[in-house]
Amino acid sequence: MKILVINAGSSSLKFTMYRTREERMLAMGVVERIGLKQPRLIYEREDGREFEEEADVVNHEDALKLICDKLADPEVGVLESLEEVQAIGHRVVHGAEKFSQSVKVNEDVKRAIRMCSSLAPLHNPANLGGIEACEQVFPGIPNVVVFDTAYHQSMPPHSYLYAMPQEYYREYGIRKYGFHGTSHHFVADATARMLGKDPKDCRLITCHLGNGCSIAAIKNGQVLDTSMGLTPLSGLVMGTRCGDIDPGVILYMLRKGMTVDEMDSVLNKKSGLLGVAEIGSSDMRDLMQAVEDGNKNAETAVNMFVHRLVFYIGGYYALLGNPDAVVFTGGIGEKNIPARTRVADNLQALGCYLDHEANQVKSEPRVISTPESTLKALVMPTDEELMIARETVAVLGQ
Repeated sequence: MKILVINAGSSSLKFTMYRTREERMLAMGVVERIGLKQPRLIYEREDGREFEEEADVVNHEDALKLICDKLADPEVGVLESLEEVQAIGHRVVHGAEKFSQSVKVNEDVKRAIRMCSSLAPLHNPANLGGIEACEQVFPGIPNVVVFDTAYHQSMPPHSYLYAMPQEYYREYGIRKYGFHGTSHHFVADATARMLGKDPKDCRLITCHLGNGCSIAAIKNGQVLDTSMGLTPLSGLVMGTRCGDIDPGVILYMLRKGMTVDEMDSVLNKKSGLLGVAEIGSSDMRDLMQAVEDGNKNAETAVNMFVHRLVFYIGGYYALLGNPDAVVFTGGIGEKNIPARTRVADNLQALGCYLDHEANQVKSEPRVISTPESTLKALVMPTDEELMIARETVAVLGQ
């Protein structure tokens, strides 16, 4: 079965073409700057051949048509014709409480995605635009949506509710939803296989660490708790997001004259590693280099990142009760050895001892703790697109 996976952003359209029987990626890429100046197509095939070119597109439907032209191009394509595409899987950020699993698209599903847009105004409308573009370009081909929030819907009420009057939950849906669910799901399943266990028999702490960061406590295939909340703003220290913060800080700054939009910008775009380090970058690689160069602010930012993450790992260890492993994934978790080392070296109280030689790995599944560790530490590369392809096959029953 050949499945096209789509991740539509407000000004971008990412794609991956899979042959699902072998879980083989045939081609991938992105059309960037849709509707802006100088849009571009980046295209890469499984054989490593890649190129970039200017893209004459003004909307997502144009971008999808361009992608289709490349996929079926006699010179650079991976399909003989577009008729080989049997289904399309889509990432949708927010499904609220309406969706606890992936579903086939129909008018009711699209209506529900629109209703959830108030919770993800920058993402759901764009995700829906990608779905509707596919309906135009691939009439009659089934579309399946995979929600970032769905995997976390197994949380119990004492995990997802906030200690606020219940009327706000009933009227406005104010609760913890969690994000990066597709990544946490993939990593949990892959880790279970690596440990030779069924996912339903595993207790895992999965750490998705990139520009956005989240952590999840997963017991027997179900999420007990996760760090992101109503929005992706809460929890860990991130690239530009503050993570957990006293809500009184927001009230204080608003009373000082800051507008709601200004506060939103500060918390989401100017905080985290970027705001603390003050080196003009939120990239952990740049921060670690600045630390080596003796930059005190960068050192503080990295220490805050590690401190908050270790704090959550310890809490989730207690919730799970003797978990099987703590798992690192995402750009930082998979590739930034110095940052990962700092975190793992702070887990000895939990019975996790880092094997520094085994830890010299990037984006490769590996146990990085010593054999005598009672809590294993692993690196497990994530693959959200492959997870979407798997979910699409499962929904369609093939």
